[in-house]
Amino acid sequence: MLKVGVLGAGHLGKIHLRLLQQSDQYELVGFYDENQENAERISKEFGYKNFSTIAKLIHAVDVIDIVTPTLSHYKCAKVAIKSGKHIFIEKPIANTVEEAEEIIALAKEYNVKGQVGHVERFNPAFIATKNMIENPMFIETHRLAEFNPRGTDVPVVLDLMIHDIDAILSVVNSKVKDIHASGVSVISDTPDIANARIEFENGCVANLTASRISLKNMRKSRFFQKDAYISVDFLEKKCEVVRMKDAPEVPGDFDMILQNAEGVKKQIYFTNPDVEQNNAILDELESFANAINTDTTPVVTLEQATDALRVAYQIIDCFDK
Repeated sequence: MLKVGVLGAGHLGKIHLRLLQQSDQYELVGFYDENQENAERISKEFGYKNFSTIAKLIHAVDVIDIVTPTLSHYKCAKVAIKSGKHIFIEKPIANTVEEAEEIIALAKEYNVKGQVGHVERFNPAFIATKNMIENPMFIETHRLAEFNPRGTDVPVVLDLMIHDIDAILSVVNSKVKDIHASGVSVISDTPDIANARIEFENGCVANLTASRISLKNMRKSRFFQKDAYISVDFLEKKCEVVRMKDAPEVPGDFDMILQNAEGVKKQIYFTNPDVEQNNAILDELESFANAINTDTTPVVTLEQATDALRVAYQIIDCFDK
């Protein structure tokens, strides 16, 4: 079992602590939180060992799980990597692309592994359909959230939209060609609503919308490709695949047939792939343990997370134009 320590015991940090304690891949050694009053309260309530300094925690473990505010990701990762520890970092990987690239360089220099918490990659609805998403040419995503002051220290693009940016980059095998975007600040200093159009070199277009002042929560993505439409509901953990195949010579009474202007007939098939329910956060943490133990590439690499961050900042840059 890998010895692991958690940096940051806020809302998400407490979830990580609970799941790591349950995991049979890790031995939870303890945690550090700079708010010692909060740390002592959590230690007393749940029994986790509270370390008085980051250095002491790092010294005692094999893996550091960084669940601190984004502004401190780079600082925490740098200290851990230079101590030879593998790092799991919550998304986004860092506050700037430059910091993210420095984390990649350090991880290579000190020969440690890193994974970033883009948890939607482990969403069971996405897992159930990912192998069916082949060369999508149009993608539409909506990620809407009710207002929560906890996330307003960063733009909505880094808080919410980056989930969809990462998922899209993982299925579109092409470089980004152009980006157009707009954002509106309603109650925060940074945009609360954003829309982005990403064009790829292979002709694929992705239209992304994110809001953190919605009246209801929604996390849906739709992928359109030749002869297929794939819908993924990340929130409800449901998915649907609509395929079109050449219509049979003699259609059945209940077959759905479409005919285009040229007279070509297609039959529509609806399928709902089996979705195996899981705990996505536990799965991402345990997949990292597996990557370390088998010396394989993590599911969400530092490089992939940096690519997502780079696109996120290209979107944010459009707001000022």
